[in-house]
Amino acid sequence: MPKNKGKGGKNYKKGKKRDEGETRRDLIYKEDGQEYAQVLRMLGDGRVALQCFDGVARTGLIRGTMRRRIWINTGDIVLIGLREFEAEKADVIHKYTAEEARNLQAYGELPSTARINQTAIDMAMDGGDGQDEDVGFDFEDV
Repeated sequence: MPKNKGKGGKNYKKGKKRDEGETRRDLIYKEDGQEYAQVLRMLGDGRVALQCFDGVARTGLIRGTMRRRIWINTGDIVLIGLREFEAEKADVIHKYTAEEARNLQAYGELPSTARINQTAIDMAMDGGDGQDEDVGFDFEDV
């Protein structure tokens, strides 16, 4: 039987991560036919419900190279490619980290009302309007 000279078999290779270090990457701005959006909820099968910053709600499809490599969650800011033939559908091209989204907001690419790193629970609690609701009674009266 030959002696093993490598570092391991398929389980060793499965454990390897792609070069996922916290390296600084260039900020990707939108071009013609692209738009910024926030993920409202995951629909399954690589699809997401998006609220675009141009005011239109769309269904996004996560492209093949992003599936199983880049995890998209609710509240993430993404860059989408608009479809010419289907206005209500789009393709998710890029996911921004929280720091990159803050930089986009500082440069004026995202509106100042955009909520970065907001989860689905936070969105449901706010009701989407961002206003604190009055309960209707004071605790001093009780």
